[in-house]
Amino acid sequence: MTTTNLKADMLQAMRRLAKSVTIITTSNGRERFAMAATAVDSLSTEPPSLLICVNQSASPHAALASGADFCVNILGLEQQDLAHLCSGAIKGEARFERGNWLTSDEGIPYLADAQSSILCRQDGQFSYGTHTVFIGRILRIRTTSEITPLVYLDGSYTTTATPAATYAVAG
Repeated sequence: MTTTNLKADMLQAMRRLAKSVTIITTSNGRERFAMAATAVDSLSTEPPSLLICVNQSASPHAALASGADFCVNILGLEQQDLAHLCSGAIKGEARFERGNWLTSDEGIPYLADAQSSILCRQDGQFSYGTHTVFIGRILRIRTTSEITPLVYLDGSYTTTATPAATYAVAG
C-alpha cells in the first residue's frame, strides 16, 4: 500500500470517528484567536489536563506556540453556526462578532454559553508532522445544564442528544 493510499484510507476512516465539536480560543495579549476543532481529548485527571492538536498553519498556532493559555469551548447543537464561522475563511476578530464571548481574568476568551468552557494554562507542547500537540492544565471549567452536543461525523454536523424532557439535572 502506498503512502498516498494510506493517507486517503486514514481520512476515510476518520470520517467514521464521531467527535465533539469545539472552538479553541486563545490570545497573544493584543489579538484574540478562535478555531473550530475536533482534535481534543482528556489527558489525565491527576493533574486535570487535556490536549489539543493544532495544524501549524492555523491562525492561533503562533500564539499557542509562544506559550499562550487557551480555552476549549465544547459546542452544543445550537452553536453550529459558530463552528462554521470558526472553520471558514473569516479570520481574526471577525470570528468573535457572533456568540456570547467573554474574557477570563487570565485574558483567555471563552464562550459563555458553551456546553462547557475549559480554561487551561499551557503545560507543554510538541510537534508531530503538520501539527503541534498542546497540553493544557485545567484551571477552571464552566458548564451549562443543557446537554445537546454538536458532533462531527462523515463531514456533517449532528447530535447525540435526546429530547430535553428525558434529562434529569443533578442538583
